[in-house]
Amino acid sequence: MFIIRHASVNDLDDIFVLAEKSGIGMTTLPANKEVLLSRLKRIEKTLKGDAKKCEQGYLFVLEDTDSQKVVGLSGIEVAIGLGDSFYTYHVGKQVHSSQSLDTHNIMKTLILGNDLTGSSELCTLFLDEDYRQNHNGKLLSKIRFLFIAAFSQYFEEKLIAEMRGYSDENGRSPFWDAVGSHFFDIDFAEADYLTGIGKKAFIAELMPRFPIYVDLLTAEAQAVIGKTHPKTLPASKVLESEGLKYQNYVDIFDAGPTLEAEICNLRAVHDSQLVTVTISDSIANNPSDTQPYLCGNDNYLDYRACLLELPSQLNGVLSLTTEQAKQLHLTDGQKVRVLPLNPTH
Repeated sequence: MFIIRHASVNDLDDIFVLAEKSGIGMTTLPANKEVLLSRLKRIEKTLKGDAKKCEQGYLFVLEDTDSQKVVGLSGIEVAIGLGDSFYTYHVGKQVHSSQSLDTHNIMKTLILGNDLTGSSELCTLFLDEDYRQNHNGKLLSKIRFLFIAAFSQYFEEKLIAEMRGYSDENGRSPFWDAVGSHFFDIDFAEADYLTGIGKKAFIAELMPRFPIYVDLLTAEAQAVIGKTHPKTLPASKVLESEGLKYQNYVDIFDAGPTLEAEICNLRAVHDSQLVTVTISDSIANNPSDTQPYLCGNDNYLDYRACLLELPSQLNGVLSLTTEQAKQLHLTDGQKVRVLPLNPTH
């Protein structure tokens, strides 16, 4: 069985293995044990209520209960940019016109800014390649929405997610080559790593403050602005199905798109429901009338969730086996929050 739960310091070794596998571009998952341990301790402080807003965050792990191994991660930051500045490029327009020459040009621009400061952020989605099957990826990604639906009071009004931008099989980013490389004496991988371990001061110190005219960039760089990395496209489509969309903000290093939504408009907030648990080891469902559901116990400190195949119509009741109830830390008569894995309308 696969269970979602809060990450803890005891998961450090498994998480480090995943960080090594994640490769270039996963800024929030650096292969650095000291940084990872610090984040895990910060998560524990958040759950205890001891963290300042600028420090608050959550990290969920997907655990294979048979092997007791962590095989995937997904995270949420509560309010970005309150401690370390959060930079993005806004893709905008400038109009240049001349009546005497009867000329009117609209130029696309990139403007460095902190417009998304204070937003909650979805981050650190990674699943071991050996487990990319049976909806595990969707479970990891979408369980964050179920958690937010249950505990929306802990999050900000706006939710964003930065999608990994395009880079080739060698980790080369055309956008970095055209923009960032001219201002930093380091390569894309090193800049990405430094950001991931919290060393962001160089961004403010070295990035250009004036608008960048997109037409002056190479054709290759222009083509990847707002383009998601091929390996991240499935994750992007999942988020879009939950209500997030691109609003012309891109990453300053690889120009990957930022998706955003108001939390009140998320599908999970509108469509999730609480049902009553009954425990029975003789559950008989009609296979032709079932669908996968996200199921979470709504226990803030001991959050447990999983994916179950359930009747399409629950009628306020959820029947669990003894093992399922044990893994979800639920007893007979308790409430559980459920949401169809895929939108039904």
